[in-house]
Amino acid sequence: MSFWMLTAMTAIIFAMLVTMVQLYASPSTGKARSRRLTAIRERHTGDTEAMMAAQMRKTINKTLLQSNSRIASYLPNRKVLENRLKRTGKAWPIGKFMWTNVGIVTLVALLLTLKGMPIFFSLAVGSMVGIGLPHMAVNFLIKKRTKKFNENFPDAIDLMVRGLKSGLPISETLGIVAKEVDGPIGEEFKAVNERIRIGKSMDASLQETADKIGTPEFQFFVITLAIQRETGGNLAETLGNLSDVLRKRAQMKLKIKAMSSEAKASAYIVGALPFFVFIIVYMTNPSYISGFFHEERLIMTGLGGLVWMGIGVFIMKKMISFEI
Repeated sequence: MSFWMLTAMTAIIFAMLVTMVQLYASPSTGKARSRRLTAIRERHTGDTEAMMAAQMRKTINKTLLQSNSRIASYLPNRKVLENRLKRTGKAWPIGKFMWTNVGIVTLVALLLTLKGMPIFFSLAVGSMVGIGLPHMAVNFLIKKRTKKFNENFPDAIDLMVRGLKSGLPISETLGIVAKEVDGPIGEEFKAVNERIRIGKSMDASLQETADKIGTPEFQFFVITLAIQRETGGNLAETLGNLSDVLRKRAQMKLKIKAMSSEAKASAYIVGALPFFVFIIVYMTNPSYISGFFHEERLIMTGLGGLVWMGIGVFIMKKMISFEI
C-alpha cells in the first residue's frame, strides 16, 4: 500500500470520527428544553406517594437496572455518557472525551497500519482500544469514587442523627453534612442543598442525586426520608438503624470479597497468561510470531482466539461476581 493511499485512508477515517464527535458533542436544543420542562414539573409536584413508589421499584429491580446501565454505557447515548462523566467527579466535557477517543483510535490504527497490518484490521483494533480504554478509565474512576462514598456514608448519617437529636430540622442537617464531610459525600450533599435553595423539593433533589450516583445505599436513604415524611415517626432512630444496616452490608461485602479473592486471582492469571506469552515471544524472537501481523490465516486465528478468550473471561467473571 503506497504512502498516499495510506494517508488518504487515514484522512477518511479521521473525518468519519470527527463527524461522530460533532454529532454527539453538539448541544441538543430539544433535549435541553425537555430537561427544563421536567425540572419545572418536578419542582411543583406534590405527589410524594407516586415518587416513593417509583423509588421502591428502582431499588427492587436493582440488578436489572445495573445490567441495563452496563449495556447502555457502551452505546452512543449522550445523556448516559454525560451522567457517567459526572459520576467520576471530574469536570470532563463530553466533547473533550470524544476527541480523546478519536485521537487514540487514529493513533493506534495508524501505528498498526505502518507495522504492515491490513487497514480494516488496524481500524478494528484501533476502535476497540480507542473506545474501550477511555471507558475503562471512566469505570475505574466511577468505582473509586463510589467506593469512597459508600465507606463514609454511614458516618455522614450518624452526623445527621446527632443533628436531629439536638433539635435541628432535616434540611439543616443536610447542610451540616455538606460542610463538615469532605470528598464525594460533601460534594453531593452540597449539590442537594443548592437544588433545594433554587426551589426544588427535597425529595426531587435527593432522587436526582440518587440517579446520578446509582448506589442502593443512597437509594435506601432517599426512601427512608420519603417514607418518614409520609408516615411520620422518629427520624433520628430510623436513620440510626439505616446506618447500622449499611455498615453490616459493607462487612458482608468484605467477607464475600475475601472468600472469592482466590478465584478472582486465578481468573486474572488465566486471562493474562496468553498475552504475556505473546509479548515475551515477540520480544525474544519477532520473526517467529510476526505472521500474526500480515498473514490473513494467522490474523483470523488470532481473532478467533481472542473471541473465545473473551467468552471464557466473561463466564469466569459471572461465576465469581456476587450481588448483595
